[in-house]
Amino acid sequence: MRAQPKASHFIDGAYVEDTAGTPFESVYPATGEVIAKLHAATPAIVEQAITSAKRAQKEWAALSPTARGRVLKKTAEIMRARNRELSELETLDTGKPIQETIVADPTSGADSFEFFGGVIAAGLNGSYIPLGGDFAYTKRVPLGVCVGIGAWNYPQQIACWKGAPALAAGNAMVFKPSEMTPLGALKIAEILIEAGAPKGLYNVIQGDRETGPLLVNHPDVAKVSLTGSVPTGRKVAAAAAGHLKHVTMELGGKSPIVVFEDADIDGAISGAMLGNFYSTGQVCSNGTRVFVHKAVKATFLERLKARTEAIAIGDPMDEATQLGPMVSKAQRDKVLGYIEAGKAEGATLVTGGAIPNDVASDGFYIQPTVFANVTDGMTIAREEIFGPVMCVLDFEAEDEVIARANATEFGLSAGVFTADITRAHRVIDQLDAGTLWINTYNLCPVEIPFGGSKQSGFGRENSLAALEHYSELKTVYVGMGTCEAPY
Repeated sequence: MRAQPKASHFIDGAYVEDTAGTPFESVYPATGEVIAKLHAATPAIVEQAITSAKRAQKEWAALSPTARGRVLKKTAEIMRARNRELSELETLDTGKPIQETIVADPTSGADSFEFFGGVIAAGLNGSYIPLGGDFAYTKRVPLGVCVGIGAWNYPQQIACWKGAPALAAGNAMVFKPSEMTPLGALKIAEILIEAGAPKGLYNVIQGDRETGPLLVNHPDVAKVSLTGSVPTGRKVAAAAAGHLKHVTMELGGKSPIVVFEDADIDGAISGAMLGNFYSTGQVCSNGTRVFVHKAVKATFLERLKARTEAIAIGDPMDEATQLGPMVSKAQRDKVLGYIEAGKAEGATLVTGGAIPNDVASDGFYIQPTVFANVTDGMTIAREEIFGPVMCVLDFEAEDEVIARANATEFGLSAGVFTADITRAHRVIDQLDAGTLWINTYNLCPVEIPFGGSKQSGFGRENSLAALEHYSELKTVYVGMGTCEAPY
């Protein structure tokens, strides 16, 4: 076992084990090798994590914003210094190529801690409200103990995207990573302690669908932030609503990319490939419905096919590898099922669609796949596939493509490629999504809010907006005269 942690959980500043918890294995997707064995959290572990977080939160919130910021920025420094180590762990956890994790995973997590460490004072300011002789003021106060529930596609990034704003606002966090990618978050918790965070401030516990409800329904939990599927989001949001807890939901998508006839075709192809094949297509914001104007469709598909077939598939630890395996055999089988559905429903398979025969036979590899002549009613055009499968649809009129792009229950992301900047803004304004791009795709720096609309969730991660979701306003009215009553 290549990545066995000291214990399954990290609570109150130390690794903790409870072998009474359900055992599970962490598997390296490139080979099928078991790289770690862990145990899911028992109710006793959950209670221990929340109790220590509740105590640490009081201590942490009493610190000045500058003192809290110093710890968060130190965390970022340590993460950057250990980027290679963390990136290799992320690759073992997810199967993503090291060429990708080394620039996109721990680094984006470090960015989050650095950003929120630097904006605490400005982001948490209240306001003064003059009322004649009297006045009022507002202040932002922490919620308390927050729960983060992560997905398996960006485990370290998600652990930081939830943890950094929560801690900046004065909260404590109990984070549960996906049972398929349990390793990276433990290192984040360990680094926070090294950076000076109070013990218990950021705890990590393992578990599955039975563990989540123990956290969500706990009376001492004030907020739940989930990254996951729409069905899971509905269950978690419903449970949290029963206790009137604060909730942030970052869920799935079936996002559109619109390529107009005047677009830079090579740039649009790059955007479409980034929006479909990065992380082996396992990205919630992916633009998996690529609407290409009929006038440039043939050129687009010809160049796209050549570039897709040139993608290097192989050992994720080889820096020349551009596409790694899917996270699990079950996920690959699910994607292969969608590919068969696309063929059966009449879409044209341009390239890919199979398991490559020149990589490790025990790994969960799949070829990057492109379908053309996809229509709006096809299964592959309606449902989130979460794999490297691009659906190319064609269009002629602007109004037509806007209506078709919006004809989905999802509303996470969208992109537009055009040389006409007026049209770009006009179309973007009419697309129903929370995070959108013009002439690029899937860039998510910490400075900008990220999140969706409709069934893709609510609330925002990153930017100053995230602080609003991890704090609440307290309003104070100050009477400067005598208090009188008419009775």
